[in-house]
Amino acid sequence: MRAIVLDEAGMLSLCERAKPAAGDECLIRVGAAGICGTDLELLRGYAGFTGVPGHEFVGIVAGEAGPEWTGRRVAGEITVGCGTCAGCRAAGRGHCDVRTVLGIRGRDGAFAEYLSLPASNLHVVPPSLDDVTAVFIEPAAAACRVVEQLTVEPGMRSAVVGAGRLGLLVAQVLRTHGAQVTVIVRSDASRAIAEALGFETSGVESARGSLARRFDVAVDATGNPDGFATAAAIVRPRGTIVLKSTTHGETPVAFSPLVVDEITVIGSRCGPFDRAIDLLARGAIDVKPLVAGVYPLERFADAFDCARRGLKAIFTP
Repeated sequence: MRAIVLDEAGMLSLCERAKPAAGDECLIRVGAAGICGTDLELLRGYAGFTGVPGHEFVGIVAGEAGPEWTGRRVAGEITVGCGTCAGCRAAGRGHCDVRTVLGIRGRDGAFAEYLSLPASNLHVVPPSLDDVTAVFIEPAAAACRVVEQLTVEPGMRSAVVGAGRLGLLVAQVLRTHGAQVTVIVRSDASRAIAEALGFETSGVESARGSLARRFDVAVDATGNPDGFATAAAIVRPRGTIVLKSTTHGETPVAFSPLVVDEITVIGSRCGPFDRAIDLLARGAIDVKPLVAGVYPLERFADAFDCARRGLKAIFTP
């Protein structure tokens, strides 16, 4: 099969690679796969990953040990756990001590013609969702994780720092729960997309000034170390910062203001697929404005260049 492979030098190439030996897992023929911020960070050394990146996908089950999944169109939860370790018992497979993560940790991912995952990770995609929309199931689930971790009440003053792929999904999920959402943007292009989706916006510098200490919750979805400082500047005393960014390297943090203002900081990762599928199927989340381009595997360089500009580039293997 053809696959995009990341090497130890952080370089990508299109290679011929053996199909996954699925064993007792499902072999899935990838229909579409999206580039996210974590994939861009992998190129910078995040998680020390080498192999086939990619974890946002939709595909058709092409083979398995049993017949019940074959031919089904699916998306998949990305973490595979052992089910027995202390991490699994305490917090589920997402926190398994020996987990593998599709396209991120110890397991080849979705920028290829085929991948494999256990059947327990799979979710059937309804026919109403086309492949491009279905690629957003995994990141939409990550956005939904925020409202599992927080009690979001109508009128809650919320800010999402970062108007890229994930940030605009988080903003839409918060809005479905009645929150008042302001999106903090860095460019005119991202401002235009956020406002087209119906959100109030503010630039970073003006937010740190006129909106300082204003918000009940501030979500950092920037994918860069500066995002935390902005979130910390705009959250109110006894407010909450939610961290959705995964970045390579260290983020400098001034802890004293967090202590003095009694700020709660929540790390937030993967989330509920069923809820994400429902929101996408009902049209409560609009993903079309977030898609910047669709590419074959051969144009991986163009696709990654597109993704670096902040919106979703999608492969169709």
